[in-house]
Amino acid sequence: MTVALVSHDAGGAEILSSWALRSPEPCILVADGPAGSIFRRKCPELLSVTLREAVTAADWLLCGSGWQSGLEREAIRAGRAAGKKTVTFLDHWVNYRQRFEENGKLILPDEIRVGDIDALRIAKATFPDHPIELEDNPYLLDLRDQIAAVAASQQTQAGSGAILYVCEPIADHAEQAHGDARYFGYTEHDALRFFLDNASLLDNHGRHILIRPHPSEKAEKYAWAKEVTQQPISFGGDGTLLEETLGADIVVGCESMALIVGLLAGKRVVSSIPPGGRTCQLPHGGIEHLAILEAAARG
Repeated sequence: MTVALVSHDAGGAEILSSWALRSPEPCILVADGPAGSIFRRKCPELLSVTLREAVTAADWLLCGSGWQSGLEREAIRAGRAAGKKTVTFLDHWVNYRQRFEENGKLILPDEIRVGDIDALRIAKATFPDHPIELEDNPYLLDLRDQIAAVAASQQTQAGSGAILYVCEPIADHAEQAHGDARYFGYTEHDALRFFLDNASLLDNHGRHILIRPHPSEKAEKYAWAKEVTQQPISFGGDGTLLEETLGADIVVGCESMALIVGLLAGKRVVSSIPPGGRTCQLPHGGIEHLAILEAAARG
């Protein structure tokens, strides 16, 4: 049976591309936005088609989810209209309902898949009457395999001493979902500034900071950071997330998937959500919170 993979955002693309590499079923691809470069890197042999062609040719559709585009919701509507099974594989642990909302309505697939017990619990609480299936997250499986391969080859995972700061477009998401760029109580710039102001709480040795923009962002967005700290700063994103994670000792961000990658890689992981911001929604243990460290330092 032929599967049409439909993705726009980076998180969904990582899962779907890893799924395709493990699947015995033939796949065709509908990709736009940040997803395109991820599939070109991981699955260059996949045939790219239009959504209309995919719905006609495929037996069922496997979609990512995200807020930056309506592509996946359009695919769900088109697939269901054509009598094709539609499935969405959720790639995170936050904002599940908003991923399927459009003009005040929910555009749900026939089935939702999640990759771990925490995601299953959250999804069932969000969509209590909808079919939800648990399937190992293929992206995280790939990451574990790659980390194990590094360890087996006796390459060091100690990193270069750098701090990897991973960005996400929080204000854009809040504006699109809620009509208020500060809906979550902070923006990506607030979080980065809070980190830079308090980086000494993580390290007193002036470590190099590598700022990794979100795949939908350009490094210039954060150029101001070099003007507000004496610590050396450069911008990442040329390597994969795992490569840049393994090259660091500390991983910092708000509630990005990158924090989970950092945990898998055995790094110190810190959420930089500033005081007054919505509490970090990631359910994983092992994440430190800079706001708590800052409050403790103030006494």
